[in-house]
Amino acid sequence: MTLQKLLSYTRKAVDEYRLIEDGDRIAVGISGGKDSLALLYALHGLQRFYPKRFELIAVTVHLGLDRMDFSPVQALCEKLQIPYHIIPSQIYSIIFEERREDNPCSLCAKMRKGALNQAVKSLGCNKVAYAHHKDDVVETMLLSLIFEGRFYSFSPKTYLDRMDLTVIRPLMFAPEADIIGFKNSCQLPIVKNLCPADGYTKRQYAKELLGRLNREHPGAKERMFTAICDGNIKGWPERFPHNRR
Repeated sequence: MTLQKLLSYTRKAVDEYRLIEDGDRIAVGISGGKDSLALLYALHGLQRFYPKRFELIAVTVHLGLDRMDFSPVQALCEKLQIPYHIIPSQIYSIIFEERREDNPCSLCAKMRKGALNQAVKSLGCNKVAYAHHKDDVVETMLLSLIFEGRFYSFSPKTYLDRMDLTVIRPLMFAPEADIIGFKNSCQLPIVKNLCPADGYTKRQYAKELLGRLNREHPGAKERMFTAICDGNIKGWPERFPHNRR
Protein backbone atom coordinates (compact mmCIF):
# COMPACT_ATOMS: atom_id res chain seq x y z
CA MET A 1 0.00 0.00 0.00
CA THR A 2 1.23 3.49 -0.84
CA LEU A 3 1.21 6.45 1.53
CA GLN A 4 -1.43 8.05 -0.71
CA LYS A 5 -3.76 5.06 -0.17
CA LEU A 6 -3.13 5.16 3.58
CA LEU A 7 -3.95 8.87 3.62
CA SER A 8 -7.16 8.19 1.69
CA TYR A 9 -8.36 5.70 4.32
CA THR A 10 -7.40 8.10 7.10
CA ARG A 11 -9.05 11.14 5.51
CA LYS A 12 -12.25 9.14 5.03
CA ALA A 13 -12.46 8.27 8.75
CA VAL A 14 -11.47 11.77 9.88
CA ASP A 15 -14.05 13.43 7.61
CA GLU A 16 -16.95 11.03 8.03
CA TYR A 17 -16.73 10.88 11.83
CA ARG A 18 -15.30 14.38 12.40
CA LEU A 19 -12.32 13.10 14.34
CA ILE A 20 -10.14 16.23 14.12
CA GLU A 21 -10.94 19.88 14.79
CA ASP A 22 -8.93 23.09 14.59
CA GLY A 23 -6.42 23.43 17.41
CA ASP A 24 -6.39 19.77 18.47
CA ARG A 25 -3.26 18.48 20.15
CA ILE A 26 -3.25 14.78 19.35
CA ALA A 27 -1.12 12.09 20.96
CA VAL A 28 -0.48 8.98 18.88
CA GLY A 29 -0.18 5.88 21.03
CA ILE A 30 2.91 4.01 19.77
CA SER A 31 3.37 0.34 20.65
CA GLY A 32 6.14 -0.13 18.11
CA GLY A 33 3.98 -2.39 15.95
CA LYS A 34 3.02 -1.88 12.31
CA ASP A 35 -0.39 -0.37 13.05
CA SER A 36 0.73 2.42 15.36
CA LEU A 37 3.67 3.33 13.12
CA ALA A 38 1.38 3.43 10.08
CA LEU A 39 -0.97 5.68 12.03
CA LEU A 40 1.93 8.00 12.85
CA TYR A 41 2.79 8.26 9.15
CA ALA A 42 -0.87 8.78 8.24
CA LEU A 43 -1.50 11.64 10.66
CA HIS A 44 1.84 13.24 9.83
CA GLY A 45 0.90 13.15 6.15
CA LEU A 46 -2.60 14.45 6.82
CA GLN A 47 -1.19 17.28 8.89
CA ARG A 48 0.52 18.73 5.82
CA PHE A 49 -2.68 19.46 3.88
CA TYR A 50 -5.75 19.00 6.09
CA PRO A 51 -7.77 22.24 6.45
CA LYS A 52 -8.05 21.79 10.20
CA ARG A 53 -4.74 22.61 11.87
CA PHE A 54 -3.56 20.24 14.60
CA GLU A 55 -0.43 19.26 16.53
CA LEU A 56 1.02 15.77 16.92
CA ILE A 57 3.11 14.07 19.57
CA ALA A 58 3.98 10.37 19.89
CA VAL A 59 3.78 8.48 23.19
CA THR A 60 4.90 4.97 24.15
CA VAL A 61 4.04 3.29 27.44
CA HIS A 62 7.06 1.07 28.13
CA LEU A 63 5.84 -2.13 29.79
CA GLY A 64 9.10 -2.60 31.68
CA LEU A 65 10.61 -5.31 29.48
CA ASP A 66 14.29 -4.30 29.37
CA ARG A 67 14.88 -6.02 26.03
CA MET A 68 12.41 -3.79 24.16
CA ASP A 69 14.39 -1.08 22.38
CA PHE A 70 12.41 1.88 21.03
CA SER A 71 15.40 3.75 19.59
CA PRO A 72 14.25 2.99 15.99
CA VAL A 73 10.95 4.69 16.79
CA GLN A 74 12.83 7.62 18.31
CA ALA A 75 14.80 7.95 15.07
CA LEU A 76 11.61 7.87 12.98
CA CYS A 77 9.99 10.57 15.10
CA GLU A 78 13.08 12.74 14.74
CA LYS A 79 12.90 12.25 10.97
CA LEU A 80 9.22 13.26 10.95
CA GLN A 81 9.90 16.08 13.47
CA ILE A 82 7.30 14.73 15.89
CA PRO A 83 8.06 14.97 19.65
CA TYR A 84 8.36 11.49 21.18
CA HIS A 85 7.84 10.54 24.81
CA ILE A 86 8.50 7.15 26.41
CA ILE A 87 6.55 6.61 29.64
CA PRO A 88 8.17 4.06 31.98
CA SER A 89 5.95 1.57 33.81
CA GLN A 90 6.09 -1.65 35.81
CA ILE A 91 3.13 -3.22 34.03
CA TYR A 92 5.02 -6.35 33.00
CA SER A 93 6.31 -7.12 36.50
CA ILE A 94 2.92 -6.41 38.10
CA ILE A 95 1.03 -8.74 35.74
CA PHE A 96 3.50 -11.57 35.21
CA GLU A 97 5.64 -11.55 38.37
CA GLU A 98 3.48 -10.16 41.18
CA ARG A 99 -0.03 -11.19 40.15
CA ARG A 100 0.95 -14.11 37.86
CA GLU A 101 -2.19 -13.59 35.79
CA ASP A 102 -3.47 -16.63 33.89
CA ASN A 103 -5.28 -14.39 31.38
CA PRO A 104 -3.13 -11.25 31.38
CA CYS A 105 -4.25 -9.48 28.21
CA SER A 106 -7.38 -7.72 29.48
CA LEU A 107 -5.67 -6.31 32.58
CA CYS A 108 -2.58 -5.34 30.58
CA ALA A 109 -4.70 -3.46 28.05
CA LYS A 110 -6.51 -1.58 30.80
CA MET A 111 -3.27 -0.65 32.55
CA ARG A 112 -1.61 0.45 29.30
CA LYS A 113 -4.59 2.58 28.31
CA GLY A 114 -4.76 4.10 31.78
CA ALA A 115 -1.06 4.96 31.77
CA LEU A 116 -1.26 6.32 28.21
CA ASN A 117 -4.29 8.49 28.89
CA GLN A 118 -2.76 9.94 32.06
CA ALA A 119 0.47 10.69 30.21
CA VAL A 120 -1.15 12.41 27.23
CA LYS A 121 -3.26 14.58 29.53
CA SER A 122 -0.12 15.64 31.39
CA LEU A 123 1.42 16.52 28.00
CA GLY A 124 -1.42 18.91 27.23
CA CYS A 125 -3.28 16.79 24.65
CA ASN A 126 -7.03 16.85 24.19
CA LYS A 127 -7.12 13.76 21.94
CA VAL A 128 -5.35 10.43 21.74
CA ALA A 129 -5.26 8.35 18.54
CA TYR A 130 -5.39 4.56 18.75
CA ALA A 131 -4.26 2.46 15.79
CA HIS A 132 -7.22 0.07 15.51
CA HIS A 133 -7.83 -0.87 11.88
CA LYS A 134 -10.76 -2.33 9.93
CA ASP A 135 -10.05 -5.94 10.90
CA ASP A 136 -9.87 -4.92 14.58
CA VAL A 137 -13.36 -3.44 14.32
CA VAL A 138 -14.82 -6.71 13.02
CA GLU A 139 -12.80 -8.93 15.37
CA THR A 140 -14.04 -6.92 18.35
CA MET A 141 -17.63 -7.42 17.18
CA LEU A 142 -17.05 -11.19 16.95
CA LEU A 143 -15.53 -11.30 20.42
CA SER A 144 -18.47 -9.35 21.79
CA LEU A 145 -21.00 -11.67 20.17
CA ILE A 146 -19.25 -14.87 21.25
CA PHE A 147 -18.18 -13.97 24.78
CA GLU A 148 -20.59 -11.20 25.85
CA GLY A 149 -23.75 -11.92 23.89
CA ARG A 150 -24.10 -8.44 22.42
CA PHE A 151 -23.58 -6.70 19.09
CA TYR A 152 -20.84 -4.18 19.80
CA SER A 153 -17.55 -2.77 18.55
CA PHE A 154 -15.48 0.17 19.72
CA SER A 155 -16.44 3.60 18.42
CA PRO A 156 -14.48 5.71 15.91
CA LYS A 157 -14.59 8.52 18.50
CA THR A 158 -15.15 8.29 22.25
CA TYR A 159 -15.18 11.11 24.78
CA LEU A 160 -13.83 10.09 28.20
CA ASP A 161 -15.59 12.58 30.46
CA ARG A 162 -13.63 11.74 33.61
CA MET A 163 -10.38 12.39 31.74
CA ASP A 164 -11.71 15.20 29.52
CA LEU A 165 -10.00 13.34 26.68
CA THR A 166 -11.26 12.13 23.30
CA VAL A 167 -10.11 8.82 21.81
CA ILE A 168 -10.06 8.67 18.00
CA ARG A 169 -9.39 5.76 15.62
CA PRO A 170 -8.33 7.21 12.25
CA LEU A 171 -7.35 3.83 10.70
CA MET A 172 -10.77 2.22 11.10
CA PHE A 173 -11.31 2.00 7.30
CA ALA A 174 -7.82 0.57 6.59
CA PRO A 175 -7.69 -3.24 6.14
CA GLU A 176 -4.87 -4.98 7.97
CA ALA A 177 -3.58 -6.49 4.72
CA ASP A 178 -3.02 -2.99 3.33
CA ILE A 179 -1.23 -1.90 6.50
CA ILE A 180 1.07 -4.92 6.16
CA GLY A 181 1.75 -3.83 2.59
CA PHE A 182 2.56 -0.31 3.78
CA LYS A 183 4.88 -1.70 6.46
CA ASN A 184 6.78 -3.69 3.86
CA SER A 185 7.00 -0.94 1.25
CA CYS A 186 8.11 1.73 3.74
CA GLN A 187 10.25 -0.62 5.86
CA LEU A 188 8.70 0.58 9.10
CA PRO A 189 11.04 0.24 12.12
CA ILE A 190 9.00 -2.41 13.94
CA VAL A 191 9.79 -3.08 17.61
CA LYS A 192 9.11 -6.76 18.23
CA ASN A 193 6.52 -7.52 20.90
CA LEU A 194 8.30 -9.63 23.53
CA CYS A 195 5.25 -10.25 25.70
CA PRO A 196 5.01 -14.00 26.48
CA ALA A 197 1.23 -13.91 25.89
CA ASP A 198 1.55 -12.48 22.38
CA GLY A 199 -0.27 -14.68 19.85
CA TYR A 200 -2.16 -16.72 22.49
CA THR A 201 -5.18 -14.52 23.01
CA LYS A 202 -8.92 -14.45 22.38
CA ARG A 203 -8.26 -11.74 19.81
CA GLN A 204 -5.94 -14.06 17.92
CA TYR A 205 -8.75 -16.63 17.96
CA ALA A 206 -11.15 -14.02 16.53
CA LYS A 207 -8.60 -13.08 13.86
CA GLU A 208 -8.23 -16.69 12.75
CA LEU A 209 -12.00 -17.25 12.84
CA LEU A 210 -12.63 -14.14 10.75
CA GLY A 211 -10.03 -15.25 8.22
CA ARG A 212 -11.65 -18.67 7.91
CA LEU A 213 -15.14 -17.19 7.52
CA ASN A 214 -13.93 -14.82 4.82
CA ARG A 215 -12.19 -17.59 2.91
CA GLU A 216 -15.28 -19.82 3.03
CA HIS A 217 -17.68 -16.95 2.29
CA PRO A 218 -15.80 -14.32 0.25
CA GLY A 219 -16.85 -10.80 1.20
CA ALA A 220 -18.11 -11.82 4.66
CA LYS A 221 -15.64 -9.54 6.44
CA GLU A 222 -16.71 -6.53 4.39
CA ARG A 223 -20.39 -7.27 5.01
CA MET A 224 -19.76 -7.55 8.75
CA PHE A 225 -17.95 -4.21 8.72
CA THR A 226 -20.86 -2.59 6.87
CA ALA A 227 -23.29 -4.06 9.42
CA ILE A 228 -21.26 -2.52 12.24
CA CYS A 229 -21.09 0.93 10.63
CA ASP A 230 -24.84 0.84 9.89
CA GLY A 231 -25.79 -0.85 13.16
CA ASN A 232 -26.61 2.21 15.28
CA ILE A 233 -24.35 0.92 18.03
CA LYS A 234 -24.80 2.85 21.26
CA GLY A 235 -22.09 5.47 21.72
CA TRP A 236 -21.10 5.71 18.06
CA PRO A 237 -21.05 9.27 16.67
CA GLU A 238 -23.15 10.46 13.77
CA ARG A 239 -21.61 9.66 10.40
CA PHE A 240 -21.29 12.16 7.54
CA PRO A 241 -20.51 10.04 4.43
CA HIS A 242 -18.56 11.68 1.62
CA ASN A 243 -18.47 14.93 3.57
CA ARG A 244 -15.39 17.04 2.82
CA ARG A 245 -15.20 20.06 5.07
